[in-house]
Amino acid sequence: MSDEYPAMQVPAEPMPPGYQPYVPPNPDEVGVEISDELAQVVRHARRIVVLSGAGMSAESGVPTFRDAQSGLWERFDPASLATQFAWDDDPEFVWAWYAWRVGLVRRVWPNAGHLAIAAWGRRRGVQVITQNVDDLHERAGSTEVAHLHGSLFAYRCAECGHPYDAEIEVPDEPVERLTPPRCEVCGAWVRPGVVWFGEYLPQEVMEAATTMIESLEPGDLVLSVGTSGVVYPAAGFPAMARAAGATTVEINPTETEISDHFHHVIRDTAARALPALVALVAAE
Repeated sequence: MSDEYPAMQVPAEPMPPGYQPYVPPNPDEVGVEISDELAQVVRHARRIVVLSGAGMSAESGVPTFRDAQSGLWERFDPASLATQFAWDDDPEFVWAWYAWRVGLVRRVWPNAGHLAIAAWGRRRGVQVITQNVDDLHERAGSTEVAHLHGSLFAYRCAECGHPYDAEIEVPDEPVERLTPPRCEVCGAWVRPGVVWFGEYLPQEVMEAATTMIESLEPGDLVLSVGTSGVVYPAAGFPAMARAAGATTVEINPTETEISDHFHHVIRDTAARALPALVALVAAE
């Protein structure tokens, strides 16, 4: 491995049992089928944009939105909790559910796919547009990440919007009610920083993501990883990227509703396919 392609630096917290830091594999030993045409694009791509969805975080053990129901919470429809109406009706109830989800994310770690993207980003310019509300891309080391649907960890005042940066109470076990902290500026409740059903996507983030896609050119590369292709506007980005002249690749074990929008398809998981692609670059 060359000095310009260092091993991934994992987070400073103690590693869980069996956790292995990412090291680019030998391309001949990965076992992921990559065409010669795609290999050439990967090796010479000027810019890389990664569109990540729930399937990517699921490989780290993060439950998908509807799978984040267990014990106490399995009696409730998550779609009924992730709304302004639910918050206005009972903020302590909604806050308890989100605090539980924060705990779920804190107990998992970036997988080899997250770490591969971050390592690739240190060698080339890699930008990430994610629909996920966890922080696994950042914990892996990626620095340019646009969270279309907000973040579990970007708390803000429900009234004035002022950011809240202090630690929150995270229960070890699910509880039905938990009092949210108060805003340091106006004293109102602090809410989760995610986008609820019926809310607009954050304008600044949406503009940044759109700029990433619209500024693509021939020779650039777009990877759609673990996305279902049913949630817009993110589902429209691959077609926009292709129209701009970029090469588009879908990484997903199963076919999606937008699979025909891609030049190349890799029917494998993020944790296997992304290290295989990065290995092609590392082998140069």
